[in-house]
Amino acid sequence: MSETIRQNQTDSQSWLAVGAWWTLLLLATVFILVAYGDHLDVYEVTILFITGFSMAWLGKVWPPFRWHALAVAILSLFALQRYGGDLSMAQQDGWLNYILASQSAFMWMSAFYIAATFTYFGGLIARSDYTQKLGSSFAWIATTMGMTGLMVRWRESHMLGSDIGYIPVSNLYEVFILFCVVTAMIYLFYERRYKTRGLGGFVMLIITAAVMFLLWYAFDRNAHEIEPLVPALQSYWMKIHVPTNFIGYGAFAIAAMIGVAYLLVSSRAEKNPQSHFVKSMPSLAAMDDLMHKSIALGFAFFTVATILGAFWAAEAWGGYWSWDPKETWALIVWLNYAAWLHMRFTKGWHGRPMAWWAIVGLFITLFAFLGVNMFLSGLHSYGGL
Repeated sequence: MSETIRQNQTDSQSWLAVGAWWTLLLLATVFILVAYGDHLDVYEVTILFITGFSMAWLGKVWPPFRWHALAVAILSLFALQRYGGDLSMAQQDGWLNYILASQSAFMWMSAFYIAATFTYFGGLIARSDYTQKLGSSFAWIATTMGMTGLMVRWRESHMLGSDIGYIPVSNLYEVFILFCVVTAMIYLFYERRYKTRGLGGFVMLIITAAVMFLLWYAFDRNAHEIEPLVPALQSYWMKIHVPTNFIGYGAFAIAAMIGVAYLLVSSRAEKNPQSHFVKSMPSLAAMDDLMHKSIALGFAFFTVATILGAFWAAEAWGGYWSWDPKETWALIVWLNYAAWLHMRFTKGWHGRPMAWWAIVGLFITLFAFLGVNMFLSGLHSYGGL
């Protein structure tokens, strides 16, 4: 009887928290429309509502997301208050200069993602649950700072001029930050859902690789500077195509790193199934299932992004498909993962072959994303290094 009462109380508290979260989101949406409506076009308003509904759902099924979103909102609003509409305050105000200006936030993001990588692996090696929990905390802090940096950079671009302002997903520097944040968010969701931190170091490893590229790109190429958009990117399609695409990329990256972990664990299990490493990691069945779910998630979003890209191409270049190198390699990526899922569903393939395939798929995706811009020319040449 007491057990039932406690369960009812827990359910009641949960729904109260969800109700408070939904109310807060509604108030935040109204505030953004009132305070910044002059800076938003109709497409950005539409994105705002879609984002609101998405955050409402995520906050319901994933309580830690609420605290992340609240932290991002508070830090972003505090940063905007410190700016006061004057971009030069980034060098004069201590909070902005050292913590909350977009570039400062991205540096903190980079430091904490690197720290999370070492901490996750350190906890795995030292058999320390506390150390791995610290890795999760570092990953959350990094993700919060990365998202805060993107929000602040959005406003910073508008402070440069009303004709310059844009959502910060327009160049290689910004989308690499988006990749880090999205990949970490997807992983942290899976970490809570599967109740294991054993895969944290592996996923953070590829995020750290992206961070290393970001640091080089910022300091060697001054890529962090905000510049006006080239004409091809001055479209509302960019605001939905790019984020959707990078949810797909993030999920594919997670699948590949799970594939690496799967191969290491399966190889070790054959030699010593009782080893600490094998026991500390998720089961092979769990990793196989998570790899499948990651690819399915990535494939769904990548498919939508490809369709959105076709609409964008029709508006920009007069045709839905031009067999441009970027488009061709996007099709190759899509066919690769379509084949992966087909073999999984129809033939029941699983285990090592699919883990290797997920890893190879990441290299195909990496070439489609970076290699095409570096080595091939076409309609998407504005995205080069």
